[in-house]
Amino acid sequence: MELNYIPFHVMEELMAKVLVNAGVPFADATIISDVLIQADKLGFDSHGVNRLKPIYLDRIKDKILNPVTNFKILREGPTTAVIDGQNGMGHVISVNAMRMAIEKAKKYGMGMVAVRNSTHYGFAGYYALMAAKENMIGITGTNARPSIAPTFGVENMLGTNPMTFGIPTDEPFPFLLDCATSVTQRGKIELYAREGKEMPQGWVIDENGVSKTNSAEVLKDLIAGNAALTPLGGVGEETAGYKGYGYATVVEILSAALQQGAYMKMLTGFNDGKKVPYSLGHFFIVIDINAFTEPESFKKTTGDILRELRASKKMPNQNRIYTAGEKEYETWQNRKDKGIPFNKELLNEFVGICNAYNLKEYLQYFED
Repeated sequence: MELNYIPFHVMEELMAKVLVNAGVPFADATIISDVLIQADKLGFDSHGVNRLKPIYLDRIKDKILNPVTNFKILREGPTTAVIDGQNGMGHVISVNAMRMAIEKAKKYGMGMVAVRNSTHYGFAGYYALMAAKENMIGITGTNARPSIAPTFGVENMLGTNPMTFGIPTDEPFPFLLDCATSVTQRGKIELYAREGKEMPQGWVIDENGVSKTNSAEVLKDLIAGNAALTPLGGVGEETAGYKGYGYATVVEILSAALQQGAYMKMLTGFNDGKKVPYSLGHFFIVIDINAFTEPESFKKTTGDILRELRASKKMPNQNRIYTAGEKEYETWQNRKDKGIPFNKELLNEFVGICNAYNLKEYLQYFED
């Protein structure tokens, strides 16, 4: 498939302008743009610029996402806080929540902030990396609209619910583990649908537990509740699907119970057939390494662990073992001078965005 590459600075500037035109304050628009751009820089294409229109602009237009973010601190202690995002922009809420957790950890060794009534916060790794850049360990998770069926079930109950870790190392890149607790996530299925590709067996099941592979059809069925993602590990117990199911449940609890927020079927985005805010919950945990040991020693030990893993004995016909964060770093090395890859459908979508928001000076980048 032929791809066009759009420079990062162009996309960052364009998205900020589009968001401002949609009613988002400029300072917030730059935060959102940066979160989306960072996803594409590291290869998390399912959560990058392709989400601008369907997840953010369309929801602002539908009045189920507030372009102006007015979050409220409900409770606060030395190491903790609970925030109500009031259905503002999830990225803005989350950057501020993670900053709070970092500041608390700097003072007291650890910090945790729980959030309710937020919205889609994009690339989870962004927030974990905020802590890693401060020589701290960052952990975050979020619930989401129902997608995953519990083990031995077929009804979509839990969100894709990522559990994400960012850990500093002595290497040129941090350890970054950012993955859903399902076999795949909606964003990846959206990419498959954009490209007209069939999905692998075992990603999604129908109401009878039969695997579905038509990506465009699956997106409709997930919304209608006629299909469900399988948990990490797959269907049943033979390949340990109960582990993914269990971790998805942990994230759901931490994203709802501490902050007394919405959960599972409350997060469908519909009420009596009408679109309503998703009212998601998130959590942000920060651990200050300096409270336990010297940061440089920690980073050296962490780096040694990762290097030993990569140097271990490999399978036949495999010449490399990776550790989390390594492929993302290599993606950045590959893309930093090229930009973000766009397929034809995404190019057409941004032509429409430029026209709709009267930013025709950017059309040159998206038209053939």
